[in-house]
Amino acid sequence: MTAAGILQLRLENQRLARASFRKPEDVVAWFGAVQAQDYLGSLWAIGLRMQRATEALVEAAETRRAIIRTWPMRGTLHFVAAADARWMTQLLAPRVIARNAARLKREVDVDASVVGRSREVVTRALEGGRRLDRTALYEALEARKIRTGVSRGLHILLWLALEGTICLAGRQGKQHTFALLEEWIPKFRDFDRDQALAELARRYFTSHGPSTIQDFMWWAGIAAKDATAALEGARAHLVREVVGGCTYWLATRRAPVRGGRSKPSPGPVVKLLPAYDEYTVAYRDRSLLVGAGSPTSSGFGLLNPVVVVEGRVVGSWKRTITRDAVQLNTKLGRVLDDKESDALRREVEKFREFLGIEPGGAELIASHRISRTRGRARAS
Repeated sequence: MTAAGILQLRLENQRLARASFRKPEDVVAWFGAVQAQDYLGSLWAIGLRMQRATEALVEAAETRRAIIRTWPMRGTLHFVAAADARWMTQLLAPRVIARNAARLKREVDVDASVVGRSREVVTRALEGGRRLDRTALYEALEARKIRTGVSRGLHILLWLALEGTICLAGRQGKQHTFALLEEWIPKFRDFDRDQALAELARRYFTSHGPSTIQDFMWWAGIAAKDATAALEGARAHLVREVVGGCTYWLATRRAPVRGGRSKPSPGPVVKLLPAYDEYTVAYRDRSLLVGAGSPTSSGFGLLNPVVVVEGRVVGSWKRTITRDAVQLNTKLGRVLDDKESDALRREVEKFREFLGIEPGGAELIASHRISRTRGRARAS
């Protein structure tokens, strides 16, 4: 296996080479978790892996409680399948709480005692199936003389989510709301610790592989001891490959596609990935994404929205949306050939359809693109 072969397999396993799924919850369950602090970007991260999707359809999956947005790992927002939210949070979040406890006490005077008082207030405010936004919960806390200013309220709510008391529960208007986790998703899977670690590893290496145990440790936010135990528990489902002296793990065979037959991408694989997409964020070592002369050295951050061609980052993009149109500005580090340019236009059309904008309402603008004249590169 070569570096290019690793990227090709990642494109396939991440379902970027083939639009496979029909339901948002199938995408999220396949990955285990999809990073989601950039809310609109995370909706697109799910939608671009589906055969047909709209932003409204993906968001509706959160409203109907098929997917949950919460903080299961690394203290970072992720979408997880409803059935996975509790066991993943129980497995991974305690380490985040323990690692941050001293800092929170020192910086914002939040500790277990404050969280205990806050838990009582928030539970009473939300019980009975109520959904409240952050402002309403802050008001309830302030009424009980629990200060929420200077980000204190945010840290309190985060702690309550990490311990499994609350989760995000979709939007009311433009405001994100919270609900009690036990009321929002009363049915859930239950694993013991060893089973949970093995299941986490199986999901990760199947959907993100080929990847290393260090990549898995970074993604899950776990210690080396737990990562080793997780890998051992999932070994029956995985195969080992050594490339350039580095050990990679991936599924022993291609897993069946849930939600419909996959459709191979015509021509080269060109993707408009959102910020914090699993393809870019879920690996500790991201060097394979960066080719010789990569634009990342000129200000293109890998965790920003990026343009990917055949597995490598070649530039960045930004969207501007009006009521009935979307404009995409790209900054590319190299010239795209005709087939790549056609594939990029198809991706723009898929994004237009995802946003629910009528045909003709999408415009692609390439700026700072490198073109070649008489053998020399120039910016156009």
